[in-house]
Amino acid sequence: MVSFTDFFWTSPEGLPLHARDHAPVGEVRKLPVICIHGLTRNARDFEDLAPRIAATGRRVLAVDVRGRGLSARDPNPMNYHPGTYAADVVSLLAAAGIERAVFVGTSMGGLITMVLTSIAPEAIAAAVLNDVGPELSPVGLARIAGYTGMASRFETWADAVAYAKAINEAAFPSYGPEDWDVFARRLFDEKGGAFVLAYDPDISAPIKAAAEAAAKTQAEGGQALAPPDMYPLFRALAKDRPLLLVRGGISDLIDPAIADRMRAAAPHMAYVEVPAVGHAPMLTEPEAWAAIEKLLETTP
Repeated sequence: MVSFTDFFWTSPEGLPLHARDHAPVGEVRKLPVICIHGLTRNARDFEDLAPRIAATGRRVLAVDVRGRGLSARDPNPMNYHPGTYAADVVSLLAAAGIERAVFVGTSMGGLITMVLTSIAPEAIAAAVLNDVGPELSPVGLARIAGYTGMASRFETWADAVAYAKAINEAAFPSYGPEDWDVFARRLFDEKGGAFVLAYDPDISAPIKAAAEAAAKTQAEGGQALAPPDMYPLFRALAKDRPLLLVRGGISDLIDPAIADRMRAAAPHMAYVEVPAVGHAPMLTEPEAWAAIEKLLETTP
């Protein structure tokens, strides 16, 4: 049974937000850890990792980003972007009385961590980027965009589990029926006798708006705008602090070439691949956990 308390705080504009708060174990008290999930996920993704970290003497806050889990949905869907999420994390730090922390960011959570370097760099003592970086493969991006905000309600648990498997089986080819049942319980809430994905379907609004704008520009014979250059934020994150990149060995979002460019841009960054896992590792795999343990051992 996962042991945590519910921690609630408010965003800069007053939106109620939630995190799972895992108390540190033992007498030693080290810097806390903030875990931030991916685009369509929630704090439950860290239900196995967070207790492991807490056992090392660190408080762990696993965030429900706005529009996910127990955090409120935003009435303006265009606010669903990393800049807004990063401001929410700054508010969390203030509400929790945390000046510095180790950040663990899976996918979108890693992007949020990079954005934090531009607004609260002093708050980041160390960071783990889980299968994410300053550039992303269009193959993985297209896959994620293809299901985000689509099917969200299923009448039977079997259908919900089948959906979870269909969307994620390529990333976890070794999973069996019990694994998929556990996985689906992280994704779905039971409401009104049905099973509903634990996120606001409108989180896809900014993605769709960007795609429509690009298509319109192309149709009019114009040149599509290049995506923002995230490398300055990545280099800032890598500067003067421990940094670990965890890559799924069969990831379609961070391919080997991207990982190589990241390692060249940040030579001191630690790196580990999780074999036979795609986007994104759960971070409890032996290779990932060993690398995270090592980073935590070198961080106060």
